[in-house]
Order: sequence, then structure tokens, then C-alpha cells
Amino acid sequence: MASESNPISQVPSLWTGQVFHFLALSALLLLTGFAWQAMGAPSPIAFWIAIAVPIAHQLFVWMTWRTQLQRRHNMSFSVYLPIFMSFLAGRALSLIALGWFDRESLKLSASPQIVLTALLAIPSLYAMYSVVRYFGFARAAGGDHFDPRYRDMPLVKDGIFKFTSNGMYAYAFMTFWAIAIAFNSLAALWVAAFSHVYIWIHFHCTEKPDMAALYPTRASSATE
Repeated sequence: MASESNPISQVPSLWTGQVFHFLALSALLLLTGFAWQAMGAPSPIAFWIAIAVPIAHQLFVWMTWRTQLQRRHNMSFSVYLPIFMSFLAGRALSLIALGWFDRESLKLSASPQIVLTALLAIPSLYAMYSVVRYFGFARAAGGDHFDPRYRDMPLVKDGIFKFTSNGMYAYAFMTFWAIAIAFNSLAALWVAAFSHVYIWIHFHCTEKPDMAALYPTRASSATE
């Protein structure tokens, strides 16, 4: 149900943007398979679980958001949010497990490893702080698909959002890169890259069409 001040306009179909989504995902998986073999097929169970969790997460979000907009189900936000957060935690935990099993395969010496980890962790932690402090996890998780009050909130221009319209995808995802470098793991580094590329595919194929419907007067915004 939309608010009067910000009605939903031209709701995208379930499949809007998804042809490119699945073509891009297929190409990513093919490339990942070749890369994994080139690395010597390390930790197969841990590696493919770490790849599968982001895929399951983003497929869940796509299906839930689109069916919610089209009023095809009655999942409440109180049910959706714990599932969303469980997938998010699963991404980090599966990557940490892979990093542990594949540790030191990247063969960085201590100094560059520490420096790179810090350079990646600092902006990612600031981005996550900004999401919690100024944006809120509920809104970041897609609360505007469920509750009209999120659609009436102004654009966030504080914290990391002073510098970029999409601090979550541009910087918060650097956390995964930092984890990979911290474990000195080549396999984890590849999964971090996969996850980062795949979230931008999600943005362009799923989130952007949804935002155009939810925010017709500011469809070009990336922060909502």
C-alpha cells in the first residue's frame, strides 16, 4: 500500500531486468568455475557455499521485493528482515570459513597484508556506521517495499552518503575484500570480487527498476 504523497508508479513485472541478471550471473559463474580450477580447486565445499549464499540472498530479495510490489504475497516485514539479515550474516560467515581453510594462499607478506586490510576496512566500517547511524538497517534492507513511511523519508546526505549516493554497495562491500586479505586467501578474494560484482548486477537489474516505481520523482537516486 503506497502513501498518498509518494504513490507507486508502473510496478515492474517479476521479470523486469532479469534476462540480463541471469545472463550476467551465468557468465560470472562460468568465469568463477575457470578461476577456481586455475587456483587448484581449493576447499570445494567452502568455496561453493561462499558463492551460493550471495546468489540465494539476492534471488530471495528479487522474488520478495517484486512479489511484494505486485501484492502477490503477504509476507510481513518482520518475517522478511530476519531472513534478509541471516543471509547477510551467512555471506560474511561463509567467506570467513573459506578464508580460514584457504589462508595464506595469496602469499602476501605481512606488511602489505596489514596495509591493504586497513585500507579496505576503514571505508567499509565507516560506510556500515553511516548506514546504521543515518540510514537504518530496515530501510537499507528494502523496508520501502513494505512500508510507505520509508518512501516519504528524505534522501540521506550524511556520513558516507556525503561522498556517494550508494555508500552501501560502493564501500560497505569492501568488508568482504578486507576479510579475504586478512586471511591472505586467494579463493576468498575471488568470492569477495564475485559478491561485489553481483551486488551491482542486483542494483541495475532489480533495485533500479523498483526505485523508478517507488520514487518516480527521483528515479535516478541510488540511496533509497
